[in-house]
Amino acid sequence: MAPDRSDGVASCACKGIRRCLICEEVKGKGQLEAKGSKIVHHFIYNPETRLAISRDAAAASFPFPGVFLLENFISEEEEEKLITSMDQDVWNESQSGRRKQDFGPKVNFKKRKVRVCGFSGLPALSQTLVLRMQQQPSLAGFQPVEQCNLDYHPQRGSAIDPHLDDSWLWGERLVTINMLSNTTLTMSLEQGLPELGLAEEVHVAVHLPRRSLVVLHGEARHRWKHAIHREDVQARRVCSTYRELAAEFLPGGQQAELGAQLLNIALSFQGTPI
Repeated sequence: MAPDRSDGVASCACKGIRRCLICEEVKGKGQLEAKGSKIVHHFIYNPETRLAISRDAAAASFPFPGVFLLENFISEEEEEKLITSMDQDVWNESQSGRRKQDFGPKVNFKKRKVRVCGFSGLPALSQTLVLRMQQQPSLAGFQPVEQCNLDYHPQRGSAIDPHLDDSWLWGERLVTINMLSNTTLTMSLEQGLPELGLAEEVHVAVHLPRRSLVVLHGEARHRWKHAIHREDVQARRVCSTYRELAAEFLPGGQQAELGAQLLNIALSFQGTPI
C-alpha cells in the first residue's frame, strides 16, 4: 500500500503561508512570496571549536552553545536498512513539500491534551539506535517518547520553516539522525545579538553530514529557531527526530503517571506509524 517511495509529487498538504513547488505552480510564486529586503548576519558553526564563525569576517566569532554533532552515527548498511523499512510503510503528505511518519501519542498542543489511544511505540529498528545514543555523555538518560520521520525531496521543494519545538510536552533534548544526503540546519535569531553589536537577524548554518546525529539543547533548543531551507535540499533527505518528555511528565511532575505510561509504550519498540 505504500505510495511512491522517493519522489511522489502528486499532492500537496500546504496550508496558510506554507508552500512547496506543487502549490506554487497552482497559486503562483507572487502571491506566496512575502520576503522583504533585510540585513542578515551569516555565520557557520564549527563543531570542533563550537564557535559560530562569520562568513564575511564582518563580525567576530562567538560561542554557540546547545549543539552537539556526531558524524557517522550510523553505518551505510544501517542507513539502507532503515530507509528500506520506512519505505515499506506509508508516507503521509505534510506541509512545505515534506512527507512524514509519526511514532508517538496524539497531541493537541493548544488544549494541552495527550491521547494514548493508537500509540504503539517506537519502531523496532530504533531500539539499537536509542541504546547507542544513551552512550553519549550529552544523551545520558535520554528516553525518547516520540519519533518523527520526515522525507524531503528537491522535486517537491521540501523545506521546514524556522520554528521552536514545543516545550510543554517535549523535553530538553531534540535528537535527529540525518540520512541519504548532506544538508544544512539554519539556526536563526530575529532579534539579533545586540550584546555583540549585531542588531539585525542572525543566522548560524550547522552543516549536517549524511548519517550524522545532531542534538539541540539549551539556547539552541529554546532561544534559536531552526529550519531546513529549500535550497539546502539537493537530493532526497530523510531524517528521524526523537523527543523526550518534559519535566511535567517525569517522576515528581504533575502528569508523571501519564508520562510513565507513554514511556512504557514508546520503549516497547513495537510501533507502527499513526
